[in-house]
Amino acid sequence: MALGAKDRDRDEPSLLELPRRQSAHAACRDIAGNDPPSAAAGTESIRARAPIPQTRPDGESRIVGLPSEREDKPAESNRERGDKPRSRLLQPRRLAVVAGLLLAVVLAPGGYVYWDYAEHFESTDDAFIAARQFSVAPKVAGYITAVPVTDNQHVAAGDVIARIDDRDYRIALDQAQAQVAAAQASIENIDAQISVQQAQINANQAQVDEAQAALVYAQQQAARYQDLAETGSGTVQNAQQTASQLHQQQAAVQSAQASLKLAQRQVEALKAQRSGAVASLAQAKAQRDQAQLNLSYTAVTADQAGHVANLTAATGQLAQPGTSLTMFVPDQIWVTANFKETQLDAMRPGQPVTLEIDAYPERVIHGHIASVQPGSGTAFSLLPAENATGNFVKIVQRVPVKIVIDDAPTDVALGPGMSVVPTVRIDPAPSLYEQLKARL
Repeated sequence: MALGAKDRDRDEPSLLELPRRQSAHAACRDIAGNDPPSAAAGTESIRARAPIPQTRPDGESRIVGLPSEREDKPAESNRERGDKPRSRLLQPRRLAVVAGLLLAVVLAPGGYVYWDYAEHFESTDDAFIAARQFSVAPKVAGYITAVPVTDNQHVAAGDVIARIDDRDYRIALDQAQAQVAAAQASIENIDAQISVQQAQINANQAQVDEAQAALVYAQQQAARYQDLAETGSGTVQNAQQTASQLHQQQAAVQSAQASLKLAQRQVEALKAQRSGAVASLAQAKAQRDQAQLNLSYTAVTADQAGHVANLTAATGQLAQPGTSLTMFVPDQIWVTANFKETQLDAMRPGQPVTLEIDAYPERVIHGHIASVQPGSGTAFSLLPAENATGNFVKIVQRVPVKIVIDDAPTDVALGPGMSVVPTVRIDPAPSLYEQLKARL
């Protein structure tokens, strides 16, 4: 009885061997393709069989190590499962490193070629189109009778922008021309008087000559009768009569000479009057010219080719001198590029420039550097920076560079203020990229 109980206790599974047997049975059922029983079901069945004595033949041996072998296999499988994800993580890293090295080997030459090409140029986005635009205003007052232009229209030199009523100015011109004619007539009248006076001078000169000839004869007669009277051959009365005639002829000569001088002085007075008339004529001509200018100012014209912008003139408007009628943008435009002062080392006038205008990105316009401003932009501003006061912080300054457009397009509108991206070629030698491009 004791032996049977001992054998029964030995045949019954202990609490420690129960999970192992369950796992072994589950493994066997998995291999056979059957569903594994649950743990609760296995426990119930074992507990139900526990009181039943199980006897084994004496020669039959019992497998004791099976649960231990099944217990070790999950540990090994877990170790294998832990190594596989780790190897799977390492493989993408190795591929990424290899791909990065290959990419670096491929891109390194390209990066050097790009760097070498970029070293031949200097560029900035702080640039815009500039022009000397100005306001068009009339010089004379009047009502506007016509405006033959419209907004943004291109006009040539001499084209009329606006017309002012010119009737008042035509009347003023007629008056000035009449004054000129009157001054010319006065001069001609004085010239005629001078001619008449010159004839009078000639007549007076003849009278002087006649009086002088009579004076000579009177002198001879007086001398002859005086000698006769002294010798007694002639009478004293005749001597006295000839002496009286001599005095009369002397007075006649003096009178003729005085008339001659008076006529000559009259000519000088007429010449002075003529000089005044000439001055009046010059003044009248100046007034006439001014009237002609005022009349010409009634037609407001363009002095050079360009575009009309911001037109405010209208027919019937009373225009005053200096009042703006429109803004005018000349055809002569350029680009003002504000480069950093650290970019000016290799920039020189005449270097070629490629211009990209933001308004027309599909166009590439060419130009060249005309000049570099001798000073930064802040130095010529209304309130320049004063670095000699307060704390100084060095800031890279920008210097305006004037770029002249060589092939300005005529089919698009280019005006002041448009943004431009200029690229200046500072090294004329071909870059490695250009050499490769030329060979290929």
